Amino acid sequence: MNKEINKALQILKEGGLILYPTDTLWGIGCDATNPEAVNKVFNLKQREDSRALICLVADDRMLKKYVKKIPEVAYNIFEVSEDPITIIYDDAQNLASNLIQKDNTIAIRIPNDDFCFQLLRRFNGAIVSTSANISGMPPPKSFKEISQEVLKGVDYVVNLHREKICNKPSSILKLSSDGVVKIIRP
Repeated sequence: MNKEINKALQILKEGGLILYPTDTLWGIGCDATNPEAVNKVFNLKQREDSRALICLVADDRMLKKYVKKIPEVAYNIFEVSEDPITIIYDDAQNLASNLIQKDNTIAIRIPNDDFCFQLLRRFNGAIVSTSANISGMPPPKSFKEISQEVLKGVDYVVNLHREKICNKPSSILKLSSDGVVKIIRP
């Protein structure tokens, strides 16, 4: 795993794209603070940049770098949730401007996956994580279902967990600064 992390780190630091296994689906990733890299993700997915992308962070300490004020209920959700949950936060900061939505929100997940955790820790920053498919196509449930277009469009494909089958993406909640919780994707 260390060799795969080192290669992925090199690509991320150079502004490239990686294809990597997460706690949910295989993801296309890049440095979430690099607008050129984020633009490459939108281009590869053939997706309008007005459509949100998700970021991964290692833990709540790292989350604080990218969200001005984390609602208290987020910590409760982290503790009780058994399934992967992505949370949309208000007041995003320190991320690529083309990653932050027009209403200044950002979708972030803390993955429950050793590879992702180690990669994020060593990168010491947020990494984009969007499903490894062209926009409008169904997300692949396994590595074998990833299209050649996506495989050829990234700079590095992580050679781990290729046998993993994914049943569904994370749930998505929106936690507004005023305490309102809204379910976006159950």
